[in-house]
Amino acid sequence: MAAMAGVSCSSSSTLSTLKKSFTSNSPIFPSFRSLLPQIPKPLSLKTVNPNFKPFLPRRFSSAVSATVDSAEVRQSLKTRLKNGETLYGIFLLGFSPTFAEIAGLAGYDFAVVDMEHGHGGISDALPCLHALAATQTPAILRIPESSATWAKKALDLGPQGIMFPMIDGPKSARKAVSYCRFPPNGVRGSAHTVVRASSYGIDEGYLSNYEDDLLIMCQVECVDGVKKIDEIAAVEGVDCIQMGPLDLSASLGYLWDPGNKKVKEMMNTAEKGALKKKPHDGGAYLSGFAMPHDSPENLKSRGYHMVSGAVDIGLFRNAAVEDVKKFKMSLAKGFEDDDDQKDHKDGEEKYWIADN
Repeated sequence: MAAMAGVSCSSSSTLSTLKKSFTSNSPIFPSFRSLLPQIPKPLSLKTVNPNFKPFLPRRFSSAVSATVDSAEVRQSLKTRLKNGETLYGIFLLGFSPTFAEIAGLAGYDFAVVDMEHGHGGISDALPCLHALAATQTPAILRIPESSATWAKKALDLGPQGIMFPMIDGPKSARKAVSYCRFPPNGVRGSAHTVVRASSYGIDEGYLSNYEDDLLIMCQVECVDGVKKIDEIAAVEGVDCIQMGPLDLSASLGYLWDPGNKKVKEMMNTAEKGALKKKPHDGGAYLSGFAMPHDSPENLKSRGYHMVSGAVDIGLFRNAAVEDVKKFKMSLAKGFEDDDDQKDHKDGEEKYWIADN
């Protein structure tokens, strides 16, 4: 038994020695970690975008409070609007997850995935929402039409906001709000136990907080809507009025001239009506899209709370056109230089011929 004990003790000592050899830094027994390839520390989102702060819905805040610094948690769009911030966003019509991710990393406060004028639908929007979520950038879905079916499918994806087009009065605004709420407060169909909006049923607090977290936006873009815009803004549940300058100019007969004086006057009337009541007094926030004749700074100065200043396709188009133009101009300049050199050479030849 003593011999066995000695063997056991010896084995234990050997194992202990081996263990120390793997963790020591001695020249005889180098650390095992030193044999592993040194992987550089990846860049964090804060390195790429110093203003980055993750967004966590309030229903998750208690669960992560022990591991996430509350000061580093990005607030929801509704909370930031209530705090008086002016938010700057982008419209995404190309349905490219890569462009969506770049938009988020660039620092936009929100991104509108546009299913009204973009080519894509629900299945195309989902990868963009995944990309935006990776950068913790709030997504707003603009649906093709104000209907219960489109609203249901859009909301099940879990965007932070939804935008209803062509709202022309308080009646259509109330319908839009009803599409966003479950019975008995609305007509939204329920599959909350399995959809992305509730983290596929993992988020047990979804039903208690979804109304508070969702930003409902009604788009006013026709003369009839402008006439009743103060009534639309006063509808319970409408959080934000989105102005549609292009459709409004078309309804006035100035499709090709959105900067026309009459269009500007109508926009001014709409803005005053939308801002008639403060949001905390039963009114709504005002959102708009910058135009060549109406900069983001101008919108902000007139009381807009949310401003969109770019479209992904427009940014890429401008960059592509400018890139090609720059190259073509360089070619033309090169030809001119060649012609100048040729003329100079021909002149020299003629000179020598005449001289001889």
